[in-house]
Amino acid sequence: MKILVAGAGIAGMAAALALESPDREIVVIERDPPPPNVPMDDVFETWQRRGVAQLKHAHGYPARLMNIIRDRHPILLKALLDAGAIEMGFADLLPEALQRTYRPKHGDEDMRVLLSRRTTLEFIVRDYAVGRPGISFMTGIKVQGLVAERGGDGVQVAKAMKLQQADGTQEQMAGDLIIDASGRSSRFPAYLAEYGITPEIEEEPVGIAYFTRFYRLCPGEKFQWSVDNDRVQLDFLRGGVLPADNGNFAVMFMVPIENTVLQQRMLKPEVFDRVCAAFPHINRWTSRAKAVNRPLGMGDLKNKWHHWHKNGEPLIKNFFAIGDAAVRTNPAFGRGCSFAFVESDLLAEVLRTNTDPIARAKVFERRTDAALRPYFLQIVRQDKMIIEEAKHTHEPNYRPNLKTRLLKSFAEGAVVPANATDIVVRRALSRSAHMLEAPNAWMKKPGVLVRVILKWLAPKSTKPKVPPPPIGYAQLMALVEAA
Repeated sequence: MKILVAGAGIAGMAAALALESPDREIVVIERDPPPPNVPMDDVFETWQRRGVAQLKHAHGYPARLMNIIRDRHPILLKALLDAGAIEMGFADLLPEALQRTYRPKHGDEDMRVLLSRRTTLEFIVRDYAVGRPGISFMTGIKVQGLVAERGGDGVQVAKAMKLQQADGTQEQMAGDLIIDASGRSSRFPAYLAEYGITPEIEEEPVGIAYFTRFYRLCPGEKFQWSVDNDRVQLDFLRGGVLPADNGNFAVMFMVPIENTVLQQRMLKPEVFDRVCAAFPHINRWTSRAKAVNRPLGMGDLKNKWHHWHKNGEPLIKNFFAIGDAAVRTNPAFGRGCSFAFVESDLLAEVLRTNTDPIARAKVFERRTDAALRPYFLQIVRQDKMIIEEAKHTHEPNYRPNLKTRLLKSFAEGAVVPANATDIVVRRALSRSAHMLEAPNAWMKKPGVLVRVILKWLAPKSTKPKVPPPPIGYAQLMALVEAA
């Protein structure tokens, strides 16, 4: 079987690794150049990837992705750690108060994160994939279209890709399976529209613009990161610090899309640094480091789901979309790379157990829905709440309805403090956050839910005190608009 994969980003390489088999030839086709053979810090600064807008934004990789790499590709995991990527386990991510009394429990070993720059992850995964038998890469090649033929059952069958070489030469490459891993700017919906194939696209707003700047710790400085504290959680600004490999870290901020002034100003290095300095938990990092790039922004963000079925029947055979080409979510939740690895594993299992193209398409759709849709819907719901909060930030007389007030009270007065002080709750919430259980699985565990509700009902004096924000909205805007 010959499998053609469009895109050599994380999704394309995840597909190639998952589908690797002695009886398969896998060709990964990429328009951008391969990574330069230079030190890792230089890779970050010099590797140009026009097809990956998020390449130099902050990334963290939760346990669902980590465990796939650990279980399927232990040599790859070692290579990532040797390259400087940071592995942090469940105990490492606990608040200090919980660390003092923590006792390991079965399953905790599966909850760990991998922290590195996206360039480091792509470089190491590419280096590993290049050495695998049956996998080859074609770089500097543009996918210009798709060739399909109508089968005897009336359903179109993907047959080949139309390619353009660097010198402009056109060719077709036939494949038994076509995989679209070309990311958020995929052109395959347009290619397939030529054959009358149009997926149903579910689209919901994200409501934020995303800004990132990378820094490198000064010599002698070390990471002392707190996932609970080193962040900003305000109605008008969210963000925080995320460590990466080799002494690098990212500061990221999420700005409501309504605030165009703040979006424009955050791209200015001096403004970005002033905002960092205004928040002590951010400043304690940036004051010990040097910036390595200018602030980067990413807008036009949407939660999108492409449905390649209609009335339960596939629109095309032998074609699969994975990664951002299939499902996109708010990057602040860090699900993109994990979704791609999960989809790739699901596709590999589907191909192992099904030989009929129609059955493959149906089973893959059904299993993808079961595995990923709960997280997609959770993100959509949370984005709607964030958008609603931001919309009314500057309305002094705004009074939210009872449902909104109750949800906010439950989150801030129950879930947040219980997560910070109760190891049972923390463990349950972490399993959902790591995509090891459904997003709301913890709510179906009576022992966990009771603990959260009791925290909600407890006197305020017994809950961790939340310090007032160091800066208000008016102060922030004055800061960013200053000359």
